Formats: sequence, structure tokens, C-alpha cells
Amino acid sequence: MPRTATINRHTAETQIQLELNLDGSGQSTIATGVGFLDHMLTLLAKHGALDLKVMATGDLHVDQHHTVEDVGICFGQALKQALGDKAGIRRYGHFTLPMEETLATVAIDLSGRYTLHFAADFPKSKIGDFDSELIEDFWQAAAANALCNLHILVHHGRNSHHIAEAIFKASARALRMAAEPDPRMPGVPSTKGTLSS
Repeated sequence: MPRTATINRHTAETQIQLELNLDGSGQSTIATGVGFLDHMLTLLAKHGALDLKVMATGDLHVDQHHTVEDVGICFGQALKQALGDKAGIRRYGHFTLPMEETLATVAIDLSGRYTLHFAADFPKSKIGDFDSELIEDFWQAAAANALCNLHILVHHGRNSHHIAEAIFKASARALRMAAEPDPRMPGVPSTKGTLSS
């Protein structure tokens, strides 16, 4: 069965179409109107071995928040949909990633329950014209809608761009591990027999 999803979200603030293939090869087509978010989503697809297409139009005359958060919502919804009943997956994933002077660890449990722990300090409030705090907002929205436990920890870092990049790359690698098939466990990896909400 292909592990794919298409999400369409239309509100007064954003119009988004997102397509996800969990078993892709890292191909992406991203156009959100937010250049830094496009860069991060391209990294997410590449290092997660996901095929990802995101077309978004948002109220950027207000600011970037609605667009970034709503793309996170759509990514989380697509991830939940593409995983299905989660039978045969590893469920857990983790990765520690160096990005020049930055070191980040991400751990994920595709548990069907939502928790986000985000421990990252950005030295600057802006990365170009992008608000650094939107990195946490994206992952909060994604984790809440994917219904997963997501722990993001930046051990150290000096450059805000590197910190953001390390978070997205490490998250991609951890997600890739968690979503991979586990040949030794063909059923749902839980003593409860389900990983749904």
C-alpha cells in the first residue's frame, strides 16, 4: 500500500495544498511565499527521504505566522494520514546532528498522542526576514496534528540559521527512522494493539 496523503486547507488566512509520499526519494516542490520556510521544507524532504509538494498562499501582508503554522498543520495531518494504522513501522526514531557549530538532537514517538518539548535558543529573533520563533510554531502544529511525541533539543549553537537547519535535518532523520518498516515486527508496535488517538 502506498503511504501517501494529500491535504487541502482553505481558510480566510491561508490556502494550502500539500502532498506527501513517505516512501519517496527526497524530491520536493515547495512554494509557500516564505523563502526560509521553503528552504527548511526542502531540507526536510531530502533528509527524510520524503517526496513533498507544498503550494501555499497566505496573508503575508499581515506576517508569516499563519502561513508557517498552517503548513505545519497540513504536514502533521498528512503524516498521520500516510502512516495509516502504523502496522509494521519502527515507531521510534532519534537523531543527533551536527551543523557546523550547532548540535541538535530530535527524538520522536509516533504514538498517537501529542507532546512537544522544544528546547532551542535562537541568538537572533530574525533569520533574514523570518521570525525565529516560527520554527517552534511549525513543529508544534506538525506534532499536534500528527499526534506524536516530539522532543527537540539544541545542545549548543551560535548561528540562528544553523540552529534552524539542524532542527529540520535532525527531525527529518528521526522521522525517517520512526516511519521505516520493521521486518521483525509486522503488527502495530504497541502492547495496546493500536497507535491511534
